[in-house]
Amino acid sequence: MSKNYDPNDIDRIARRRAGMKMGFFIHAAVYIVVNLMLAVLSAMSDRSWAIFPALGWGLGLAIHGVVVFLATGGGGLQDRMVQQERERLQAQRDGQQ
Repeated sequence: MSKNYDPNDIDRIARRRAGMKMGFFIHAAVYIVVNLMLAVLSAMSDRSWAIFPALGWGLGLAIHGVVVFLATGGGGLQDRMVQQERERLQAQRDGQQ
């Protein structure tokens, strides 16, 4: 099913979705950088404590990712699957004629 969007709506929705994805990617990059620094600090001490902030923050990052990619249609997964099915059906139709 396709929705009829006004061109202004398409631009607004596209910008919002792109912003959500960029927010997630920035969050992931900051997570990696900070947790690498914490791992170095943890390695310099005698105790392995860096796993705890990594796990807690990782859970938050995972939830953020699920929310972003479910809200934006799976990062285009559904659109790609629909396109593949269309191509498959068109190939079947063209092969039978």
